[in-house]
Amino acid sequence: MKNIFILLLAFSIFTSCKNDTNTVEKTAETPVSPIEPTKNDGLTLIAGEFLYFADAAVLQVGSSVYGVIIDDKMHELYNMGKEFRKEPTDGIAVKIRGKISPKPADVEGWDYRIEIKEIVSVEALDPKANEVIKIGQ
Repeated sequence: MKNIFILLLAFSIFTSCKNDTNTVEKTAETPVSPIEPTKNDGLTLIAGEFLYFADAAVLQVGSSVYGVIIDDKMHELYNMGKEFRKEPTDGIAVKIRGKISPKPADVEGWDYRIEIKEIVSVEALDPKANEVIKIGQ
């Protein structure tokens, strides 16, 4: 009787142990990092939301914000996105190639800044991502 009890106890212990294997399901669409180095030219492919208003240009990439150097390429990007804006303060979804550098110590602004070298694509933002509550108009 004792042997049967020990056998049942051992069997229940082995069957109750869970075999956890930490496998990650791969979906058909793997998310792409919004920032990735490209080629060997020192430029980086960056995808994010571009905003320009009153002498300040920024590129928001996830929870990070980068200052954009205001030059001819930045103005070209701004003009390409005019058709996607309803208000001057609306952002646009962009993919650019540029050079990321830390801001100079004597300059005010974001910790890192981007100099746009190539504009890959310009699109309208998802309407739900750009919802704004306006008060008193």
